[in-house]
Amino acid sequence: MKKSLIALAVLAASGAAMAQSSVTLFGIIDAGVGYVDNVNAAGDNKFGVGTSGNATSRIGFRGVEDLGGGLKAGFWLEGEVFADGGNPDGLNFKRRSTVGLEGNFGEVRLGRDLVAGYNKTSSYDLFSQTGIGQFSGWRNWDSAAATNGDENGIRSNNLISYYTPNFGGFKAGVSYGFDEQTTGKAGRYVGGNVSYDNGPISAAVSYDRLNVIGAGTRGAGDRDALTLAASYNFGVAKLIGIAQRQEYSYNAGADRKFNNYALGVSAPVGGAGEVKLQYARYDQKAINGEADQLSLGYVHNLSKRTAVYGTVAYLKNKDGSALGLQSKGINTTSAANEKQTGVQVGVRHSF
Repeated sequence: MKKSLIALAVLAASGAAMAQSSVTLFGIIDAGVGYVDNVNAAGDNKFGVGTSGNATSRIGFRGVEDLGGGLKAGFWLEGEVFADGGNPDGLNFKRRSTVGLEGNFGEVRLGRDLVAGYNKTSSYDLFSQTGIGQFSGWRNWDSAAATNGDENGIRSNNLISYYTPNFGGFKAGVSYGFDEQTTGKAGRYVGGNVSYDNGPISAAVSYDRLNVIGAGTRGAGDRDALTLAASYNFGVAKLIGIAQRQEYSYNAGADRKFNNYALGVSAPVGGAGEVKLQYARYDQKAINGEADQLSLGYVHNLSKRTAVYGTVAYLKNKDGSALGLQSKGINTTSAANEKQTGVQVGVRHSF
């Protein structure tokens, strides 16, 4: 009788533990047809099926365990899916692979992740940092610079991050990425953000530094980025603004500075649609060049999980600028002082 009671107690305890743990499979598949003109110096055009025109295609697993006393442990594994080609090089978890603890003190994460200097301020981009309409301020501006991590500093390996609880709308985060080298510090990252969200008002500021190595005789240096972003939701429309300064400084050679700006408005249409209009200016002080981008998009939700979308973007380079519209699957470059027009139409499904 005692053994039966003990067995029942063990089963009950096991069931309670399982009830406090969960693992979720999630993802997004986004594919569409696109066109971009003047994709090279010869002025050629390009058509094709691309991926991630409205949201980055991905698949992932996340889990959480309630440890009691308000403390939780969790993991997150997430990899990008290239819907147009089916990941011929295989699936990895380079979008995120973290384990952490969360409680009344906030959250601590360890692993590969978006850095704190990017993950909040980038969220103000109306085009969610993907597709031809996206704000391209976080690109690798000095292509001659190299690191032992991600060239644009959006993510970092060997990262430890801390995010505070919500204090009356205020939150903050800080990240440190180890370079893990015996000599030098290329790839080392440090950055953070402070944000405020209260009703229709949202604002954030972020700063980060990525250690890089320049080409030729430039030697080691730093890439510093300061970003201010804000939005206000009027109900009938939402306004956003982004201002960013990126500066590359090396042991030898002049500093290279880039100022980037975005201003946009989005508005609901009917009960299922959203229209977006965003202007971006890329002031490339390093070459005295400039580029202007205008993006117009529409998203129509067929259900909570499925949407169709269309985006049109126009980019004008001048004074030596040679930027190209960002697109996955229909990658583009551009010649100096060239103009580009791009169109994407696609379907997005989440699960």
